[in-house]
Amino acid sequence: MRAPAGHWDVRARAPLRLGLAGGGTDLSPYCDLHGGAVLNATIDRFAFAHLAARSDGLVAFRASDIGAEETYRPGEPMAANGPLMLHKAVYRHMVETYLDGVAPAITVSTTTDAPPGSGLGSSSALVVALVEAFRAALDLQLGPYEVAQLAWRIERRDLGLAGGRQDQYAAAFGGINFIEFLADERVVVNPLRVRRGYVNELESSLVVCFSGQSRASEAIIRRQVEGLESDATVVESMHRLKADASAMKEAMLAGDLREVAAVLMRSWEAKKRTADGIATTEVDRLFEIAMVGGAWGGKVSGAGGGGFLMFCTDPENRYRLTQALNAAGGQASAVKFTFDGAEAWSVRG
Repeated sequence: MRAPAGHWDVRARAPLRLGLAGGGTDLSPYCDLHGGAVLNATIDRFAFAHLAARSDGLVAFRASDIGAEETYRPGEPMAANGPLMLHKAVYRHMVETYLDGVAPAITVSTTTDAPPGSGLGSSSALVVALVEAFRAALDLQLGPYEVAQLAWRIERRDLGLAGGRQDQYAAAFGGINFIEFLADERVVVNPLRVRRGYVNELESSLVVCFSGQSRASEAIIRRQVEGLESDATVVESMHRLKADASAMKEAMLAGDLREVAAVLMRSWEAKKRTADGIATTEVDRLFEIAMVGGAWGGKVSGAGGGGFLMFCTDPENRYRLTQALNAAGGQASAVKFTFDGAEAWSVRG
């Protein structure tokens, strides 16, 4: 059988993100009933995807950063689960939707700059990178809204994975965005026009720290969803998180770092009330070290339970804070914002 038309030597990347405020309000049923709002910013860490043609008629899926690889013959059923389920789900969707069921012989390989469960949206960025690679290979007329929505549907509908919507849109669009999540799956991405000097000052004040604990965010998210249906405290905490997204927008547009730090702390306290397991002993320990070390405020990026923490401090103190967290066993570093979303390019051999 002739291989479907397409340029099968394409790479793509999509940026990871810091969830600065409003995370959780992009979950259904909250955003369907009340409308959600999130403020996030993409950073200089990425998910990468590569589509490469094969001459042996096989299809292979590979993630070298986690040491996983699977190879299939034409027509052979693919395992639905496992560490490469995202790769296979995107491939299946593209074959069924855009290739009339004709499966190309390619290798689909990926790497990410952060481990799964890091709280930086790495899994969704990976799906966005894969979708973007297929978009370029097949010359599909998909803009960033369509790429993000398709990635969301593959994760949440095709695979049934619990989670919100912010990660896909952050990865597809890039930059600092105030994103609204409305009923009927409507999403509005509002890029923030933050003065460059304010961006530089905020970037100079931030420290990110990996706790050493990756976490299964699905369990926390499912508890949050259950709480939304039965616990008024959870709903009120989500209202607080939504209000904090607007407060964070105003603080960033004004270049008020102290207020940015205050919103981070307020959001962290609200987030902890949305489900058990968001704060861990290790996260609390690193938080205490950071605050003693001069952090003005901080929170966990993502669902919680581990992953990356972020702290805002006086830029003059950032080096010392980073050193203190590393000495305590954390993996702390500076971080830079990025302003480009998912992008793909052809590989010329």
